Amino acid sequence: MILIMQEENIKPKVVVICGPTASGKTALSIELAKKINGEIISSDSMQIYKYMDIGTAKTTQEEMQGIKHYLVDYVLPTKRYSVADYKRDAEKSIKKILEKGKVPIIVGGTGLYVNSLLSNINFIEQKFDPTLREDLLLKLKNEGVESLIDELSEFDKESAQKIHPHNVIRIIRAIEFYRMTGTTITQHIKDSKKIISPYNPIMFGLTYRNREILYDKINKRVDKMMDLGLADEAKKILSSKCSKTAMNAICYKEFIPYFRNQCSLNEVVENLKRQTRRYAKRQLTWFKKDARINWIFVDDYINFKEILNFCTKTIEKQKNM
Repeated sequence: MILIMQEENIKPKVVVICGPTASGKTALSIELAKKINGEIISSDSMQIYKYMDIGTAKTTQEEMQGIKHYLVDYVLPTKRYSVADYKRDAEKSIKKILEKGKVPIIVGGTGLYVNSLLSNINFIEQKFDPTLREDLLLKLKNEGVESLIDELSEFDKESAQKIHPHNVIRIIRAIEFYRMTGTTITQHIKDSKKIISPYNPIMFGLTYRNREILYDKINKRVDKMMDLGLADEAKKILSSKCSKTAMNAICYKEFIPYFRNQCSLNEVVENLKRQTRRYAKRQLTWFKKDARINWIFVDDYINFKEILNFCTKTIEKQKNM
């Protein structure tokens, strides 16, 4: 036990701020970075793309307040960017921050990104077979997503049950992984987790005890996005040659029926709010499985300063352990 604790203390400490969309992660991360001499690495799978600013609630230069951010506005939306790419780039960013003598702060709501980095999942180089991808997309078009889930269930029931039916890209990739490697993605991840993580994370999760407060914040955020010109941004993104991952982002794909004159703008906005609330639920479900997270219920605190003090004290305590 003593040896394990000593090994944990040798590992570099990284701070993680996760949780559902609109919970206040950005504001907390920036104030915390100023307090503990930190720099921020995004773990948001959509803020990584250039030009997708309003719909991803991307942190502005003004909001950053001079704090260095990594992996924001990082790649063109035309590029295929995988979780393996993220893990590689995030590790490089952590190394740069540590070399400066600063504290890496991982911030975002993409659970797969956070987990791949902290659990040190080893992504083997997977060749891309355009013929296989074309066959799977044709099956999707002709038989629907349920046919792909049924196919995945034949060899990887765990992934078939775990991956949300809306996440078609992950379903297809899980099938491709097995067809091209002979190993299920579930087994590969389990094997990868046997490799010890190089980091000692201090994790915070932001949410609200009263879920209706979070949903109200989501609704107001969508309204603000519309005022900022989300519809125009969505039109540009959807009319460009973006990757399927970027095209399927919430806040963009919901506009497709509107641009096809199949629904009103008000219907788009209501659907967008509904889909974002559902996404927040999925984020919470994912993160609640991680016992390392110190959960912060924002509505339990009198003000933001109390939350900031709790985080700084927790970090100092763990640094001294």
